[in-house]
Amino acid sequence: MIIRKATPQDTKEIAAYMMLAMEDIVYEFIGENSREKALSFLEKLILQKENQYSYENCWVIDDNDNAIAVVNVYNGADLKKLRTPVASLVKTMFNRDFQCEDETQEGEFYIDCTGVNPNYQGKGLGSKILHFLIDEYVSKRKETLGLLVDKDNPNAKRLYLKLGFEVTGERTLTGKEMEHLQIKPILIS
Repeated sequence: MIIRKATPQDTKEIAAYMMLAMEDIVYEFIGENSREKALSFLEKLILQKENQYSYENCWVIDDNDNAIAVVNVYNGADLKKLRTPVASLVKTMFNRDFQCEDETQEGEFYIDCTGVNPNYQGKGLGSKILHFLIDEYVSKRKETLGLLVDKDNPNAKRLYLKLGFEVTGERTLTGKEMEHLQIKPILIS
């Protein structure tokens, strides 16, 4: 297994794994509880460049040329620019105005979602990809990583805290109460 940048060829898998992580949020975006329409929406975004869900902002765990897990991460300072194509596609496909709270901000690379193929869940892949991100962004690039965790998901929060993330505040995202966590580089002077 290797971790690599995603490619357009990973689109179907990325969309399926993103849906595992954010199904309710995607339904809120599109205003419908249609898995088929939600997947189509995500696939279009994943294939496009320069939006928050683009393959450009995804890393995958690859097992024998198959993407089996995905993590979506981007610079929080770019959220408004990256969200514009999302709003445009919501309008085009669903004739809806896109309304969503800002989940990140300048000063962090934001882990938007992580999803693992159900056949590989429980094998530590989520932890593996998080360790990779911490090494890549925090240790090597000296950047802060941030994420939101649902207050109703104490197991995920426990994992993030164990990895070194700290609670920095609270946010609401599509009506859900979330905690904002960050892990920062240790700056030695």
